[in-house]
Amino acid sequence: MTKRTVSLRVLALLAACAAVAPRIASAQAEAKPVVAVLYFDNNSIGKDRADYDGLGKGIADLLITDLAGNPNVTVVERERIQQVLQEHNLIKSGAIDNQTAVEVGKIVGAQYMITGGFINTGKGQMVLTARAINVKTSQITNPEKVQSKDDDALGLVAQLSAKMQKDMRLPALRVGDASEMQHEMKHDDAPKHEDAAKHEDAPKSDAAVKHEAAPAKTDVAMKHDAPKSEPAAKQAGEQASTKTSSKLDWRTAVLYSKALEETDSGNNTKAAELYRAVLAKFPDFGPAKSGYAKVSRRG
Repeated sequence: MTKRTVSLRVLALLAACAAVAPRIASAQAEAKPVVAVLYFDNNSIGKDRADYDGLGKGIADLLITDLAGNPNVTVVERERIQQVLQEHNLIKSGAIDNQTAVEVGKIVGAQYMITGGFINTGKGQMVLTARAINVKTSQITNPEKVQSKDDDALGLVAQLSAKMQKDMRLPALRVGDASEMQHEMKHDDAPKHEDAAKHEDAPKSDAAVKHEAAPAKTDVAMKHDAPKSEPAAKQAGEQASTKTSSKLDWRTAVLYSKALEETDSGNNTKAAELYRAVLAKFPDFGPAKSGYAKVSRRG
């Protein structure tokens, strides 16, 4: 083989590498944006306002489930958000302001936090509002509002999800931003909140420290589409009343939210009872089947 032949082959190889390098660099330079959803605030009015307390957790869960179906974003699982809120005493502290939402976003490794609220007007109408907060800049983007007189929780949440995904136009996360985010997560203090400030000096468990450093996961959120073959869930479905609905009405959505609350509190027996009540009205509701199967395994 002559020196000229070797040189030509080397040049061809270098040219091929040069053509592939930009695509590799582009793929490495960008990653899917990570989105987290906080519990929605109850802004309802009228004498029945308290009847919808706790619904915000269920709305967030349903929105997470819908967003998790989007292959262009990574969604933080609800259980991870719940854990952070508990660790920093934000569960019973009322509405979370934007700055606290940003701090929670840093802890869970999210680039965008979705916050919102709901209003039951007392006249058969439900209103959902939501907005995305850029964790890096604290900028609020694409505020959305949907409303309906139709008693269909899944339908209205799906509308909100569709509008958020259409208008959010979330840019892919740059690698430089990811590195900076990880650095901030390791050095930032707990979210600054009046009720949480009293607990800032409390030592953190090894498990909590590991969770704060862990990347956001989506497997739990994706599983909300329901393992319909779960024996326990199947049994619950068989126990459903013959008078069932094809829609998840808001009262049943409240029951589901309460079931989530009992699950988070470790009250498996009560949670199972509430999941059964939900399935009695809406047997095909996948998240309730999944939740029922989970607490049944725990006993």
